[in-house]
Amino acid sequence: MDSFTKLTELFRQFPGIGPRQAKRFVYFLLSREPRFIEELSSLASALKDEIRQCKDCFRYFQKRNGAVLCPLCQDPNRSTGALMVVAKDTDLESMEKSGVYEGRYFVLGGTMPLLEAKSPEKLRLKQLLSTVAQRAKAGTLQEIILALSANTEGEFTADELRKAISPLIEGTDIKISTLGRGLSTGSELEYADKETLRSALKNRSV
Repeated sequence: MDSFTKLTELFRQFPGIGPRQAKRFVYFLLSREPRFIEELSSLASALKDEIRQCKDCFRYFQKRNGAVLCPLCQDPNRSTGALMVVAKDTDLESMEKSGVYEGRYFVLGGTMPLLEAKSPEKLRLKQLLSTVAQRAKAGTLQEIILALSANTEGEFTADELRKAISPLIEGTDIKISTLGRGLSTGSELEYADKETLRSALKNRSV
């Protein structure tokens, strides 16, 4: 397999990228100056060295002074009473930009496909259940918000998470809620605007 084909296949692994768009990316790189490609290669190589994953919420953040927690998890002003579960980092970023949520997060790592018997390995279901159990035991957790996209996989994942979490909080006052009206059916959380997210969070249902 030649380098053109290999690179096309690599681009196809990016979310939402099909074969035609992947090939356009390769042709775009061919049209650029060598300096552009060198910088792209250098930045991609440095990414893993400069970015790390938060030990608590699993979002990616810039490495600073050997910290294992991201700035959000280190922030003493963030509420520990609410835990919002999102599918990916871009969903977390959208929620933060909206400025309507001040609690803690947990990045699940994706959603559960309807036709698969098992959850994909990338999903941090075990870590989520461990986090919920620990915080429930500590007595600080009041609400778990399942903030997933309003599409089939998002709704299916929310249902499965509710089933898995419920036994852990049985006998407590902790409630499980989902984002309410504001997100239209089929919409992706990361593309929702501030007012839509505000409405969805305000009208969340238990």
